[in-house]
Amino acid sequence: MNFKILIRKLESILRFLPDETYLKLKYRYKMKRKLNLDNPQTFNEKIQWLKIHDRKNIYTKLVDKYEVKKIVGEIIGEEYIIPTLGVWNRFDDIEFDKLPDTFVLKCTHDSGGLYICNDSTKFDIEQAREIITSSLKHNFYWSGREWPYKNVKPRIIAEEYLETDDLKCLVDYKLMCFNGKVKCIFVCSERYSSSGLKVTFFSRDWIKLPFERYYPMSQLEIEKPKNYNKMIELAEKLAKEISFVRIDFYEVLGEIYFGEMTFFPGSGWEKFKPNKWDYKLGSWIKLPERG
Repeated sequence: MNFKILIRKLESILRFLPDETYLKLKYRYKMKRKLNLDNPQTFNEKIQWLKIHDRKNIYTKLVDKYEVKKIVGEIIGEEYIIPTLGVWNRFDDIEFDKLPDTFVLKCTHDSGGLYICNDSTKFDIEQAREIITSSLKHNFYWSGREWPYKNVKPRIIAEEYLETDDLKCLVDYKLMCFNGKVKCIFVCSERYSSSGLKVTFFSRDWIKLPFERYYPMSQLEIEKPKNYNKMIELAEKLAKEISFVRIDFYEVLGEIYFGEMTFFPGSGWEKFKPNKWDYKLGSWIKLPERG
């Protein structure tokens, strides 16, 4: 049996468990330690706490890859939004003949439902159908009990394909906002290299930080984006009054584009090396009062 299918079956079997019980069990399995929700100290513990206790209705729209564009555009400006080419409920509804030679298909409700077409002459419609249709059937909430995803309507959007001038793959700049302020960022690079994805953390002042979180850091020199200060300004506008959120941007041909908002990166299951940084980043999150 496919491993992903097996995991989803297990998630389905465990749906009867309350969120807190499920998270305690999965945290023990993934992190090899007890989850402290009474007095969380680490970043990963506080992420689990926020899943249970910080549930604002707006978060559902903020994780919806279609709905979030309207909200973000109103706050920071439409010029930072990747244009949407279409939105559909089913794969068979997509009007491919009306799409350009390059485009990106995304599911609005999850992480991973993605197909990139950078050349329509090589477009594999059956592969795209398999990826997107499988994703549409999956409620992302159940795997990590990330509450905002529970009621997102599963849809498909097509976006403009962002192409760099040197034909290299896009670099993600992920700004981590703690109580509305950017404290550190990480960069996803070498995604399609033979050695695999690298994740490199930097301080707000763009000093490389000496830790890893699940993925190895890059050994290459990573340049600060030209519009880095503007990214910080925009991220902090979006993160206002939120205990923790990660705001993602791209920089393409000198322009900034909003990527997504993520409240629970790695679902709070990814270990730090060395472990002291789990506590360090945890100390940066001031949890809200429980209502």
